[in-house]
Amino acid sequence: MSFIIGLIVGGIVWFFVRCVFTGFYTVEQNERAVVTTLGRAQRVKGKTSLDLPIAEHLTDDHKSRYNFPLVRVKQPGGPYVKMPWQKVHKVSVAIETASIAYDPEDSTVNNGGTVLEAVTKDQLNIDVTGQLRYKVSEQNLYAYIFGVKHPVTHIMGYFVSILRERIANFEAPKESALPLGDLEEALIEGDSVPLEGISINDLRKNLNDLNTQMDSECLSSAARYGIELDASLITGIDPPNEIESALAAINTAHNEVSADISLAQAGADQKIEQSKRAVEIQTMRVQAEVEPLLRVADELKELKTNGGSKALVAYLRNVKLQLYRRAGKIIEEKGGSNS
Repeated sequence: MSFIIGLIVGGIVWFFVRCVFTGFYTVEQNERAVVTTLGRAQRVKGKTSLDLPIAEHLTDDHKSRYNFPLVRVKQPGGPYVKMPWQKVHKVSVAIETASIAYDPEDSTVNNGGTVLEAVTKDQLNIDVTGQLRYKVSEQNLYAYIFGVKHPVTHIMGYFVSILRERIANFEAPKESALPLGDLEEALIEGDSVPLEGISINDLRKNLNDLNTQMDSECLSSAARYGIELDASLITGIDPPNEIESALAAINTAHNEVSADISLAQAGADQKIEQSKRAVEIQTMRVQAEVEPLLRVADELKELKTNGGSKALVAYLRNVKLQLYRRAGKIIEEKGGSNS
């Protein structure tokens, strides 16, 4: 009899512990929760992650691989009640910041998670530093909680693989990169002449483009792993120490050539402007000399029209008299002989 009473008392205690003391839970403001019943998450019937806008960034091949069911998400608040056969999975949806060299499985790699190594298109080993902001996708919690065993490890590997591929194939925009063979043509056209061609220089001068490419490439991370890459900020790209001096010498030479080209261009522009001004001055002088002749011609036409040929003869006579007064000697031709 005592055994039965003890069993009943134990059952009551177990019920109070499991259903009363631990049967309530709350969800913080920066948290979301998913409840599983006997290991199965509470799902939204007939809905999958492919019905969400985040699936637009997946290729047709990947849509079949990353097709996760939508689950019911507990919003901040409470207290909520759970049964003993249920389990609550809470995740933080706050934005996290990590170094792009961070490895969740081994904190000693990549110089303690501070510098990431990569190879450029001209086979130059470089060190890349920067930060990555990410957060859990509330729309695709199934992928984060149940789809991937270590989602942060996956997302860091995914980001690093894309970054290294972008660096290995990065090309500066055409408007900012000019082969040296086109230098003469650029000078004739009057265009600016940036001296590029070294991959690390292209990367350093186009970090914003590289960051933009990374943001675009990683848009599918929420549909893949349930983690949204909020932003990536690559802040530094450095070559190995042993070639730093050689690269500095190359950059110095390029800067000197660029400066000489700028000076030559400025001098040529100045000479062209001076030539234009000289042509304008000469044109004005010629116009000043032609203008009196045009007026005289107009006067002669008017005399001939109004006064007839006699007025014109009289005008010519007066002009000749003025010329005779100014002349020191007069040579006149008569009958084929000069006197």
